[in-house]
Parts: sequence; C-alpha cells; structure tokens
Amino acid sequence: MQKSAGILPFRFGPSGIEVYLVHMGGPYWRKKKRAWSIPKGIVEEGESEEEAACREFVEETGQRIEGKLNFLGEGRSGSKRLFIYSVYAPDLSEKVHSNSFRIEWPPGSGTLREYPEVDRGGWFPIGEAREVLVKSQLPFLDRLQEQLPGEEP
Repeated sequence: MQKSAGILPFRFGPSGIEVYLVHMGGPYWRKKKRAWSIPKGIVEEGESEEEAACREFVEETGQRIEGKLNFLGEGRSGSKRLFIYSVYAPDLSEKVHSNSFRIEWPPGSGTLREYPEVDRGGWFPIGEAREVLVKSQLPFLDRLQEQLPGEEP
C-alpha cells in the first residue's frame, strides 16, 4: 500500500481554530464541492513520513513550514495510508505556487494538458472545513481539535 504524508496547518481566528487547506487542481475537481485537501503527497523511498510531508507542502504551495510538527495519526484514502501532521503556522498565504501534472483532457481526445496540482490555498474555520474537505480526511480535523488547547499557543 502506498504511503502519503501531509501537514495540516492551523491558526486561531475570531471564531476559533482555522485550518489551511488546498484546492486540488485540474478539470476533475473544478466544480466539486469537496475539492479541498490537506496538502500531502507520496512518501518516496528512503524518506521519512515527516520529511515527505514537508517536501510535499513546499511542492504544493511554494511555502516552507516552520515550527514543530505534531503527529495527528494515520488514516486511509482509497489505496493509500495517510500520515498527517499539524503545525501552528498563522502566516501562510492563500496564494500558492504548485507543481503541475499532465493528463489527457478531455478523456479520449488525445490532447495532453497541463494543470497545477493545487490551484489555491485557503483558511477555513473548522466547521466550514468539514463542508469542503474530502471525506477521507475529516477525522484529522477531529484529532486536531482533540490535540489543541482552547487558546492560542
């Protein structure tokens, strides 16, 4: 089973905990409601889950994470095992600079097109994040809330 690792940044806003999510790029996700994700990606051979999470965050957002990562645990998404960390990172920009990928679009057309892996980032209060995050990642929001004290660090 393939492993994927990611980072769920958080901050404290007027309504409490806010999390930083990324909107998945490409035509498949364009009009879907649950098209937001924790920034994550494949763990490469010889790489720890934490190293992969940091590398993938940079590749998907163009931003580096500073601060202590806290392990939120494992989960599953399709055929992948997810390893997710949280970090207090209040100053992340919603503007992202992402790697891209190529796919045939429209399917069967023979035309290869290039799309960004991530087309934007955003801060969401936990309640709103529950409405837009892909379902397989929802348990990590609960784990984050369990880990955090009720006030800013």
